[in-house]
Amino acid sequence: MSIEIRPISAFSDNYIWTIINTKNNQAIVIDAGDATPVLDFFKQNQLDLLQIWITHHHHDHIGGVQTLLEHFPNAKLYAHANLGLQNAMTVSESQIFEVWGNLVQVWQVAGHTAEHLAYLLTLDDKLHIFCGDTLFSAGCGRVFTGTIEQLFESFDRFNSLHDDTALFYPAHEYTLSNLKFAQMIEPNNMDIQQAIAKATMLRQAGKPTVPTTLADERKINPFLRIIYQPKSKQIIETVNAKIPLTDTHPITIFSALRELKNNF
Repeated sequence: MSIEIRPISAFSDNYIWTIINTKNNQAIVIDAGDATPVLDFFKQNQLDLLQIWITHHHHDHIGGVQTLLEHFPNAKLYAHANLGLQNAMTVSESQIFEVWGNLVQVWQVAGHTAEHLAYLLTLDDKLHIFCGDTLFSAGCGRVFTGTIEQLFESFDRFNSLHDDTALFYPAHEYTLSNLKFAQMIEPNNMDIQQAIAKATMLRQAGKPTVPTTLADERKINPFLRIIYQPKSKQIIETVNAKIPLTDTHPITIFSALRELKNNF
């Protein structure tokens, strides 16, 4: 079986990730915020919509769902029960289902929103993690209806995965902006400097900077680095200089980093 994962660009910086089975021209889309680019892509590539997976309720992730279901009435919609989407097959923490003989596990990775889900697809000995707005390359999502403690726990859970096999598919192209913040936090981090150069070349060529690996995020993402290497001296010193810390527990620094990023 040949499966491809491709991004469909939407709005100014969204990616609607699309999993394509090239043997039967079936496809799955994740977070269909806008139906128009999806319909155009499906028409150009003669695809049939099998499923839609939703990570959370924000409009730029669900705005195109009903239109797509009207065009593809046999497609199945997967979402958290609390989202209230009509005709959805509800999924929740630890649920497992199959697609084309491959396992998909659902994780609740709250923080950005209280019911935020991630879909973990095992394919060719790699774990492909469709993480919505929880983790971005070199960054994390803002806290809306979730809590900073939940977001920290979600990152801690991601950090438990194997760095050589975990691939993250964020729903936005925020990498360069996040890397500039990361560089402010760790100005001497050569991995961040190299990542900026690489991301700049990709964007100039009109290419996405994601997916990203857990191994790379442990080098460049300050929110993950303070979990992976909790005694990161430069991160602690930079944060403490800007927001005096009451302690150096990872959750305290993680929370301060998010506050700094909110105003960056």
